[in-house]
Amino acid sequence: MSKQSAVPAASAQPAAGSTTQPLRLAVIDLAGIRNNVQVVKKLVGETEVMAVVKADGYGHGAVEVARAALEAGATWLGVADVDEALALRAAGLQAPILAWLHDPAASFDSAVRNSIDVGVSSVAQLEAVAAAGSAPGRVHIKVDTGLGRNGAERSTWQALFTRAAELQGEGRIEVVGLFSHLSNANDSEDRAQLRQLDEAVALAASVGVEPPIIHLAATAATFRLPETRLSMVRLGIGMYGLSPFDDVTSAELGLIPAMRLEGRVIAVKRVPADSAVSYGYTYRTAGESTLALVGLGYADGIPRLGSNRAPVLINGQRYRVSGRIAMDQFVADVHDGEVAVGDRVVLFGDPAAGHPAVEEWAQAAETINYEVVTRIGPRFERRYTS
Repeated sequence: MSKQSAVPAASAQPAAGSTTQPLRLAVIDLAGIRNNVQVVKKLVGETEVMAVVKADGYGHGAVEVARAALEAGATWLGVADVDEALALRAAGLQAPILAWLHDPAASFDSAVRNSIDVGVSSVAQLEAVAAAGSAPGRVHIKVDTGLGRNGAERSTWQALFTRAAELQGEGRIEVVGLFSHLSNANDSEDRAQLRQLDEAVALAASVGVEPPIIHLAATAATFRLPETRLSMVRLGIGMYGLSPFDDVTSAELGLIPAMRLEGRVIAVKRVPADSAVSYGYTYRTAGESTLALVGLGYADGIPRLGSNRAPVLINGQRYRVSGRIAMDQFVADVHDGEVAVGDRVVLFGDPAAGHPAVEEWAQAAETINYEVVTRIGPRFERRYTS
């Protein structure tokens, strides 16, 4: 688990060369998290908002993000597996939590005992929840409406709903929700998935299963397809202030990027023209130049594909990663820039504050903003500002 601490906002940006900043630092803006939840709350009105905090809150810290999201009006928490849910309960969070991805051999005793809702996609999972604990297990039945991943395939819906009705009638489970997940391929495909979900809801009702919560939309559909909001939306990437769209920025959605990723310059050297840098000599200096060594690498989650392409900010000036990113370090050619050992290096943050955008790193690494923030590793200390 990463080191974590809470600090006043002012202390999150020490002066250049300050020894109070750790070598690896992720500053998480909880006020930004609250803003992003409130933006969505205003958009969806009476529809409930689930704050998705799986994968340690997309790398931001699940417990801290969950608390901020609930303060801002989210009413549910969403995680991938029961262990993630149990960690939230251990931290004292009592909001409803849904966990939806399970080991085939999973026992749901701890989920039922801790009032954790369980996503189920098969009769076998229904039976496992029904057999767990003394209280009725709370379930959300997940159906596959075209994404081809987790969720009950259409040919099994009748048997699944029928068995759910039987188990609910016996008082062994409570069907709280019915849900699916969109492909975000395009609006037409997503609307086709909505129609399939409607059919699943009708089929479930025909055998007596009428859960109070129907949910489908994640961040993208929440913004672009109002008809998919239904009883609840699942707010993931948008809660962290990042856009799910290639053609719309976070700022245009009213969102504030919540993570600022920082390192420090650990060595500086002046080198002659045509000096080679890092493994494979994929970069050479064009002239006499200054090289700044930064103590971050792919062991920390910095994508190696960002080599020679990704931006960094040092003393208010932008530079590029120069040469290959190594396991624990990379180099930036700062040319004739004034850089000293100990200077703060910002990889990405809020563009409104002049920082490189996480999307720039995503483009450099040929991936998406989701992956860049989620992969940030446990060697980073996470500091929380509010």
